[in-house]
Amino acid sequence: MADDAPVALVTGGAGFIGSAVVDRLRTSGHHVVTLDLHGDPAVDLSDEHAVRAAARTVLAEHGRVDVLVHAGVSFQRATLADLDAAVLRNVMAVNVEAPLWLVQELEPGMSERGFGRVVFLVSDTFFNPPPVSDMLPYITSKGALIGASRSLARSLGASGITVNCVAPGLTPPPVGGMEQHVKDDVLRRQALPRPLVPDDVANVVAFLVQPESQAITGQTLCPDGGLVLL
Repeated sequence: MADDAPVALVTGGAGFIGSAVVDRLRTSGHHVVTLDLHGDPAVDLSDEHAVRAAARTVLAEHGRVDVLVHAGVSFQRATLADLDAAVLRNVMAVNVEAPLWLVQELEPGMSERGFGRVVFLVSDTFFNPPPVSDMLPYITSKGALIGASRSLARSLGASGITVNCVAPGLTPPPVGGMEQHVKDDVLRRQALPRPLVPDDVANVVAFLVQPESQAITGQTLCPDGGLVLL
């Protein structure tokens, strides 16, 4: 890896989609650092102090961060009747608060250099809620992050920083993770008759973090097989 390679910080880099993003960014010439509960060292994304400390450590070790991709996620499920404060706080802390703390820590350096790429992984469930009622906290958090991205895009654009979201459609993990009837419902409504795979998402992220994507900010791109059309 070249010494002048752009530095990308990816949360959730050990995850199903996050690991694909890490691989894709490395292929495109980025030096990638990951923050993950299952990483080494482990970072609890629900802990503000741990998140901020990790960001400062990355800056101290690498001198800068050019790209931030938030792929970390809390997917605790609850219906309206079952929802409690502990679940909601954890989901919001990981899915919404952590990326905002990271932007706070990384933005000054990005603004000083006049370049930054921020990408939040959200979900097309915000636009097309699946036929289950227990994804309420997850969908709520993803909608909040889309709103945050639009606000940040507006305020940071003059500094050369773009902020976008990628909202994947259903990307089934190899084992478990989603009921079969939910998968069937999504495939029935997609324009493309195949399940999505992590590389479908990673390729969109890789496009958004390139210097050539400077005119795209405040957007939510949906690699969802055409589900949003239907």
